[in-house]
Amino acid sequence: MSRDLVALPKVHLHVHLESTVRPDTVPPPPPVFTGFGAFIEWTTAVRACLREDADFEQAAYEFCVDSAADGVRYAELTFTAAAHGARLGTGSRPLEAVLAGLRAGMLDTGIEVRLVLDHSRRRPLEWASDTVRMAAAHPDLVVGFGVAGDEAPPLAPYASVVDAAAEAGIHLVHHAGETAGPASVREALRVGRAERIGHGIRALEDPDVVAELRDRQVSLEVCPSSNVAVGLVGSPAEHPLPAMIDAGLAVTLSTDMPAVTGRTLSAEYAAVREIFGATDADLATLAVAAVDASFAPAALKAELHADIGTWLTTQPGLVGRR
Repeated sequence: MSRDLVALPKVHLHVHLESTVRPDTVPPPPPVFTGFGAFIEWTTAVRACLREDADFEQAAYEFCVDSAADGVRYAELTFTAAAHGARLGTGSRPLEAVLAGLRAGMLDTGIEVRLVLDHSRRRPLEWASDTVRMAAAHPDLVVGFGVAGDEAPPLAPYASVVDAAAEAGIHLVHHAGETAGPASVREALRVGRAERIGHGIRALEDPDVVAELRDRQVSLEVCPSSNVAVGLVGSPAEHPLPAMIDAGLAVTLSTDMPAVTGRTLSAEYAAVREIFGATDADLATLAVAAVDASFAPAALKAELHADIGTWLTTQPGLVGRR
């Protein structure tokens, strides 16, 4: 009998707000994406549905409600603030609305949520500077900045933006090793000064990059169901997650886009259990790794460590099955 994975205290580090919006308000994703470009087309259609301040506030509030119901205790939610503001001609108002929704959601559910503001490499460079300025204006709830999207364009043009973010005390979390190879991970570490890497599934292709990740103790936000849904990995069983763990990498588990995969974070843990034969101790290790990799306050980290330990030592029959 296995322990209940909703009851496992969880930290969610890689999830995009636009890909959490409840399905009754956005176009449904296709049954199969033909590639990363098709995924971008769908996310663009979803973003077009977010128009009014109330839309952003509702999405953020519902993220809190849905996450808390799934046993998530702390989350770092990614939001593309500058692009929405530019699209709507409303500047920082989408961000302000998201922050309002998070404050209300946290108050009503008890979950703790912080934001990572990202910037797509397909967008104008000046928007990245705007993003950093927005992040610096809200140090209470915005903890990070990252470059995301198609990894083909180099990170070099963002060096000054990255430096400005670091000087402002903003953590740096970039997508890399997802749509491009291990060189993108190396660039995220060196040019991007990454403290965590979004995805990083192709890092294993270069032993030197693996060694650098280990030496720097940079955690990877791994999203198996997302990688399969977008066509970057052929099937769940082919995912490199076990090999990444065996290589000594600091691996955490996230959903990335639960509205597409249909999987909550608990369901993502359940898939790792079912597909790779992970034990409850293995899953607790993944949960602890997410706590350690997070930018949560030290007191909350200590509380989560204790609660994960309690979950692991509780007799399975007392917490049910999943």
